[in-house]
Amino acid sequence: MASLRTRTRGGSLMYEIDFYANCQRKTITLGKKYTQRTANELKGIVETLLRYNDNGMTVLDKRTETWIETATPEIREKLAKTGLIELPPSHTAKELWDMFLAQKSRNVKESTVTIYEASRKRFFRFFREAEDLESFTKERIQQWKDSLFTSGNLAEATIASTLKDVKAVFNWAITQGWIEKSPLDGIGRGSFVNRKKDRSVTMEEYCRLMDACPCQDWRVIIALTRIGGLRCPSEVLQLRWEDVNWEYNKFYVRSSKTEHHKGKEGRWVPLFPELKLEFETLFFSPTSECREFVINRYREATQNLRTTFGKIVKRAGLEMLPRPFDNMRMTRSNEVYREWGAFKESEWIGHSSRVRADHYLLITDDDFQEASGWTNQTDTVRKPTTESDRKKILPAFFPAVREGIGLQGQECVPMTDQR
Repeated sequence: MASLRTRTRGGSLMYEIDFYANCQRKTITLGKKYTQRTANELKGIVETLLRYNDNGMTVLDKRTETWIETATPEIREKLAKTGLIELPPSHTAKELWDMFLAQKSRNVKESTVTIYEASRKRFFRFFREAEDLESFTKERIQQWKDSLFTSGNLAEATIASTLKDVKAVFNWAITQGWIEKSPLDGIGRGSFVNRKKDRSVTMEEYCRLMDACPCQDWRVIIALTRIGGLRCPSEVLQLRWEDVNWEYNKFYVRSSKTEHHKGKEGRWVPLFPELKLEFETLFFSPTSECREFVINRYREATQNLRTTFGKIVKRAGLEMLPRPFDNMRMTRSNEVYREWGAFKESEWIGHSSRVRADHYLLITDDDFQEASGWTNQTDTVRKPTTESDRKKILPAFFPAVREGIGLQGQECVPMTDQR
């Protein structure tokens, strides 16, 4: 069986567990950070393992198995070196990310792999590549998460997305048998919603952008985003002339973002009047003759639509729009929702009601003006309803006003006469 003894090294008390295995004397030495209680527990585990090995038993009882699983990596390594247990192959954090990304690159789009690569960089700004997977604990992951917030360089939605990606990596390690439990279990990701850069793009701004376009291709790009509500560039650049049904005034949009969901490979979108005009102009132009795609001039990978759009914005005399294509799509989503309802908005814009509520619906200044009873005027200043209109409106809401009696039993005084 095993015996426990103490020894002093450098003025510190240390514990050693001696035992015989396979006719050889072996010793497990515990450093000064381990207490006598831990030493006694380990001695009992060693005796249990020796008994199991002597009897040829391979399945441990639940208590012993749990103790070994929750022990420190150092203690498990000491047990493995003496031949009492076998440890699974050790893998580093770098190996995990390399293998995960190699597998993902075969199943997902390049853009998705790029997002994982960005999360990997943020991960290794805090951790070392050579770290063993067993060294990652919930506490260390929480420290890393806190550092992402304190850096001040990342939005909450970006941090949430990063944590989601890293959790997917460690969950993959579980499926490979590299680890038994993810260190991200119980770590909250936070919100994916970031509305700080949301901004509606008015029809006046849309018209000014259209007038500033350098060619008809760009007029169609902006119209598809602002009037059609398409994702740009992914859905805009995939659009083909064969997708346009001129007879029924609609066109089919292939969606790379939702195509992995059954039945969501694409959607039909109305050929709205403003959009149809731009389509027809481009269709009958010489540049579209015998062409497969609707947009041809900006299909090369080196083309950066955002850079050219910035020049269009400047030429239109507007301030640079944050997330311009997303915000044009969001503005159209709100218009369609208000005019045609939730069902048609989801079908035509191409997202779920939850996504619409979290990322697209937006309260604008016009909503407040409409709710307060203000009306549009020909000039740039909105004027309130007239005094006669107010007299018609107020009694409907306040019976006391209709009777000419205030809420305190006093005669009502018009607000313009109050001092």
